[in-house]
Amino acid sequence: MTFMKQALNSAIRAQSHADVPIGAVIVHNGQIIARGENMVQLKQNPTLHAEIVAINRACKKLGTKFLDDCDIYITLEPCAMCATAISFARIRHVYYAAADEKGGGIAHNAKVYESDRHLWRPNVTQIPEYADESATLLREFFIARRKNKNGE
Repeated sequence: MTFMKQALNSAIRAQSHADVPIGAVIVHNGQIIARGENMVQLKQNPTLHAEIVAINRACKKLGTKFLDDCDIYITLEPCAMCATAISFARIRHVYYAAADEKGGGIAHNAKVYESDRHLWRPNVTQIPEYADESATLLREFFIARRKNKNGE
């Protein structure tokens, strides 16, 4: 199973506890060392995005604050907060599935890594073959959420 597929499994876990279905995995030497899913609703903490959860777990597992020999796979383009955290953690490569035209912080909106003031710029690759699966998961989540709010 691919690393992105594992990130999608983490996204499904997030959805199971009413969080936006976004997942991330961090890979070191070809092995997954940390997984993260959105936990904003579960823990009532707006900073607990999938990437932040995975970074915290990876740092703890490796006993370091820098992950410069690690890659992260994420189901959705990271927001500006997560893109910055990825930079601060010095993650080597970011792979993401679906683009986020509204809230993305890499290819859209803030474009965090385009500033020459950023000390660490990871390589970034979109993996489009998983974009539809990730986007569908998100779309269905928000459709269900709207129906529940409207009492349907």
